[in-house]
Amino acid sequence: MQFLYHPEAGNEKIWLQKEFYHYLFKVRRHQKGEVVALRNLQDGYLYSYFIEEVTRREAHLRLVDKKHLEIKPKRFFHLLWCIVDPKTIEKTLPTLNEIGVSKISFIYCQRTQKNFKINMQKLQKILINSSQQCGRSELMELEIIASIPEAMRHYKDMVLIDFDEKNLTCDDNIQRVLIGPEGGISKEERKLFTHIKGLNTNMILRSESATIVVASKVLM
Repeated sequence: MQFLYHPEAGNEKIWLQKEFYHYLFKVRRHQKGEVVALRNLQDGYLYSYFIEEVTRREAHLRLVDKKHLEIKPKRFFHLLWCIVDPKTIEKTLPTLNEIGVSKISFIYCQRTQKNFKINMQKLQKILINSSQQCGRSELMELEIIASIPEAMRHYKDMVLIDFDEKNLTCDDNIQRVLIGPEGGISKEERKLFTHIKGLNTNMILRSESATIVVASKVLM
């Protein structure tokens, strides 16, 4: 763990309770008298707190130091991902967070199963846990978009990742890519795109595999 997330990090004193208390003292096994690092994942500061008092259900922390230390992606990359099984998204999200994806837009396309519902609150918790481990100092931005045409109204510079003779390379200066669901996007949706890139593979990638490959090519 690089730090503990707490929304009140930055205050002179903090009382840790419930899940914050459980994680720090039951999972991480910290003790009274130690100094721990906290972030609020908003202002870029890393706060150092001294553990002054620990009871059976809560702990009292006192701020002893702070420093502005931003750890964030080196460049902006926006992934537009047609919605797949939420369990698949939840499993893949930590990896995309660690690679450095700046923003993900989850899109309902024609081949998305309409019973798939995205739990944004759960995804936020996953991102917080991932950031605590990898050290990222700000949360990835998430949003939901109702359709590909609506996404194109907001973002006109999207590049579709699909089967194409022109392959995506590490040198491509691309900020936004769209990746379809299992089976790809429909023919009607594909016709909406003027910029299409393929991946240099003869294998059929799962949607979540494609997100990781593309993010890695662009960011790493």
